[in-house]
Amino acid sequence: MADERGIKVENQSGSETKEKKARDVLLVDKYNVEASEILASEGLGLPITEAVQLYEQLLSTFPTAAKYWKQYVEAHMIVNNDDAIKQIFSRCLFDCRQIALWRCYIRFIRKVNDKKGAEGQEETKKAFEFMLNYVGSDIASGPVWMEYITFLKSLPATNPQEESHRMTTIRKVYQKAIITPTHHVEQLWKDYENFENTVSRALAKGLVSEYQPKYNSARAVYRERKKYVDDVDWNMLAVPPSGSYKEEQQCMAWKRFLAFEKGNPQRIDSGSSNSRITLTYEQCLMYLYHYPDIWFDYATWHAKNGSIDLAIKVYQKALKALPDSEVLRYAYAELEESSGAIQPAKKVYESLLGDGVNASALAHIQFIRFLRRTEGVEAARKYFLDARKSPNCTYHVFVAYAMMAFCLDKDPKVAHNVFEAGLKRFMHEPGYVLEYADFLCRLNDDRNIRALFERALNSLPPEESVEVWKRFTQFEQTYGDLASMLKVEQRRKEALSRTGEDGSSAFESSLHDVVSRYSFMDLWPCSSKDLDYLARQEWLVKNINKKAEKSILLNGVGSLGAEKGSTGHPNNAKTSTTSAKVIYPDTSRMIIYDPRQKQGAALLPNTTVPGLPAASNSVIPAPAAPLAGGTGTTKALNDILKVLPPALVAFITHFPSVDGPSPDVDIVLSILLQSNVAPVQTAKLGNPHQQMSSAPAPSTSDLSGANKSRPNPGGVPFKSTRESHSGGKRKDMDRQHEDETLTQSRPLPRDLFKIRQMQKARGVTSSQTGSASGGGSAFSGELSGSTE
Repeated sequence: MADERGIKVENQSGSETKEKKARDVLLVDKYNVEASEILASEGLGLPITEAVQLYEQLLSTFPTAAKYWKQYVEAHMIVNNDDAIKQIFSRCLFDCRQIALWRCYIRFIRKVNDKKGAEGQEETKKAFEFMLNYVGSDIASGPVWMEYITFLKSLPATNPQEESHRMTTIRKVYQKAIITPTHHVEQLWKDYENFENTVSRALAKGLVSEYQPKYNSARAVYRERKKYVDDVDWNMLAVPPSGSYKEEQQCMAWKRFLAFEKGNPQRIDSGSSNSRITLTYEQCLMYLYHYPDIWFDYATWHAKNGSIDLAIKVYQKALKALPDSEVLRYAYAELEESSGAIQPAKKVYESLLGDGVNASALAHIQFIRFLRRTEGVEAARKYFLDARKSPNCTYHVFVAYAMMAFCLDKDPKVAHNVFEAGLKRFMHEPGYVLEYADFLCRLNDDRNIRALFERALNSLPPEESVEVWKRFTQFEQTYGDLASMLKVEQRRKEALSRTGEDGSSAFESSLHDVVSRYSFMDLWPCSSKDLDYLARQEWLVKNINKKAEKSILLNGVGSLGAEKGSTGHPNNAKTSTTSAKVIYPDTSRMIIYDPRQKQGAALLPNTTVPGLPAASNSVIPAPAAPLAGGTGTTKALNDILKVLPPALVAFITHFPSVDGPSPDVDIVLSILLQSNVAPVQTAKLGNPHQQMSSAPAPSTSDLSGANKSRPNPGGVPFKSTRESHSGGKRKDMDRQHEDETLTQSRPLPRDLFKIRQMQKARGVTSSQTGSASGGGSAFSGELSGSTE
């Protein structure tokens, strides 16, 4: 067997060999589920001294695995090690809200207090109330309510006052239990009715009628709640997300369950509803322990409800579970800062920075911004001076502080000095040069911008200067005169000609350059077709000595518009080079989707091009095997044609090959009107394949049973037997035959709408239309037309 994380554990003979194999696997992947289950099973047969180390190892990896905690406790209960049991329960109860583990806790409490008399009974009662307060709303808590009620009934009562108090306590527990949607809610309701009738029949009627609607609501909510609970795998271990299908399904199942509980379907008070939601979150985190979005959602829910302290506790637990999650630390610091707790928020940021040596550039930037917000400009400046000495300080820190000084402090001089100081260290970084250039553009300092570009291009190697040249060219196109514009473009071509980044350098100039010069944002001096054409030509120029594939040339290589973003600035990606590497689909093999096509029908391949499925709107029954492109298509087509009626095969073979998503309607009508379609026996129901294969193919067809005639290719109409014996309508039918003969001898109009309008004007009814069907596929055509 193998678990989802991909490490296999062989089933070998001998428990020692199996355990050793599992331990070896856990050394490679400590979250291996199968190996952990093997060790847990081995622990059941070990003495307590050996089992302790095994369980501690498992629980350090899976601290929310309630089944392992339960096994650990029961191992100590066997040897009556009460002190160790109490210590274990103090470690796991609040993090593992599972009924089986908590029932084990109650069993231990009752065992300890059974011999203590009244004092022990009071301790047991408190333990039950403590348990029901935390897990009493669980859908599986029915047995706990029943056990508590049985315990209360067993308490002795020495006088009527104590008996009355006991009955009142039992009644309150019952009334809480019957409004909780659990698996045993119906049984609890029956027990409650019996209890009230036993105590007082006079009171029972009023109390039962009062709680009947509440019970009905709880029972209805239970049925809905059970659907969400059944989707959850309660035996799952908490492992880091690996993207497997099962993990994603469980994550979505828990989120649906949470959304259900947040909707408060039972319409109970906010306190009880919040208790249920809290329990659901706590149970969810037992299994999705390593999912930061669940922790964040839980803390945010507490914060929105005004429970900031509880939200802070959730973040603290989250950072204990996921100590490497920076995003949770930022969210935690944000919560503290938004609630006015500046010093706790500062401690969170300092925990991100650590000793400062290994702090990331992002941590430096965010801490500078925090200090600027909370302590002022001077504190931020002081920390920046220290941060820039850090070995992990990148150019991003300089850019962030300079822009903060420029935008927030309104001090362009300080920002300029920061950029200049950073330029000494990061001249080799094109990204820094571009950010500095943007800053100078905001200052409208064209003189220093040109100087910056010249300095950067002199120090950067040609292969890293592509984006800088592009920005320099764009700057001159926007702010320079024509001479400087042309000069920079020429220099760019010469500089990049050695790197192969600019294929147009083989020519003195290209129309692409003109398009680039005279475009603005998303406005272009040519049409989209021209842009596509120029893009293809540019690609051809760059690959002029290479053999281009047909599919790439047919589909194009991109668009000139890709070089510019929506704001008119060039993108950082090397569009022209990347687009040449893209593999485009072969559109000649695409099948056009027709929304009118029925389910279970397949598009008919074009018989004129063997091996390639062509677009067609003809619908035929889906074959037994799916159609496939390539060499199998012709064979599949032949198999289809064998099961079709001869008339439909004749129609298909005479169907013209057309280009485009659909054939010409007039051509289809023309073929329908001039084809001999054989009749199909529709009266008998049976195997459709037998019906298709046994259908005769005479030259006439009368499927509807109406008195009508059908034209043949020769233009002479055939009459049915029933029609030949009619008397009074002989002249009308002859006139109709003449019209049909005349129609066949003249060309059809090109407009289908006109055909129907003329037909309507001539008074032709729907009974004069014919249709033929075979094998579940139907086609029809109007039998009359206009001679105009």
